[in-house]
Amino acid sequence: MKIILFDIDGTLVKAGGAGARALNHAVESLTGHKNACDKVQLQGATDKANFENAFKVGAGRKPTKRDLAVLTQRYVDRLPSEVLASVKAKKYFKVKGVEKFLAKLSGRKDLLLGLGTGNLKDGAFIKLEPSGLLKHFAFGGYGCDSHHRSVVLQKAVARAAKLAKTAIKDGDVYVIGDTHRDVEAAKEAGYHSGVVQDGFGDPELLMRSNPELMAKDFSNMKPWLIWLGLQKDPRGVRRGTYICPDSPIEHAHYGRTGMDLRDIELGIKKLRAAKRAVSDKK
Repeated sequence: MKIILFDIDGTLVKAGGAGARALNHAVESLTGHKNACDKVQLQGATDKANFENAFKVGAGRKPTKRDLAVLTQRYVDRLPSEVLASVKAKKYFKVKGVEKFLAKLSGRKDLLLGLGTGNLKDGAFIKLEPSGLLKHFAFGGYGCDSHHRSVVLQKAVARAAKLAKTAIKDGDVYVIGDTHRDVEAAKEAGYHSGVVQDGFGDPELLMRSNPELMAKDFSNMKPWLIWLGLQKDPRGVRRGTYICPDSPIEHAHYGRTGMDLRDIELGIKKLRAAKRAVSDKK
């Protein structure tokens, strides 16, 4: 059983800054400080961490448990109107190709789709509601589970195992996100990592994080399906080579030459073996 975990912001949808506006409103209502999120790096972090950092910016101190509880509730109360504002302003989008990709995956019985997001569970559902994509996900790991993204992912896998009534191997878990933090969390948990480049991730940081697969979006499903082990490459290239490069250097080498480094190594071994066979005959 394969488990595929999707991030939300920049991976499934772009909500036009609805989350940041809702959090700004919540912080301002408690501290009087405007636009606290301008000084907080929200992308790739959990809401638990974002809420604490935004409160610190506004109040100049760490939040108490009560502060966080009130802040969270005010955020959740405000978020639906901000998402609706993005929809009305035509600033709410589904990532290209994701609807067809999810529909194709949902039709399989050998995998489960879940969320692996830094959003609170309530926030995740609110952000996804206009997209119609929520129906594809039966479980998830959320920003209310932990400050740490890797733990969020592990929580999602534990819920998947309970749902499937079977143990899940780390090698059968695939994480799809859009930032280097998604990749780092997946690696820390021992899972596969793939990223959408048309999200909110910094291109240089994405390359440095070295995900197994980088693709602009989901409009071309073939690389994703090959990476997931659900489709064979029609050209016969082995999975784990150019689709899952070991390093940015290998990725660049293939892009420039059309040749994979491990294929070259295999070719050299075959050539040496052929030479030895000729020598033995002599």
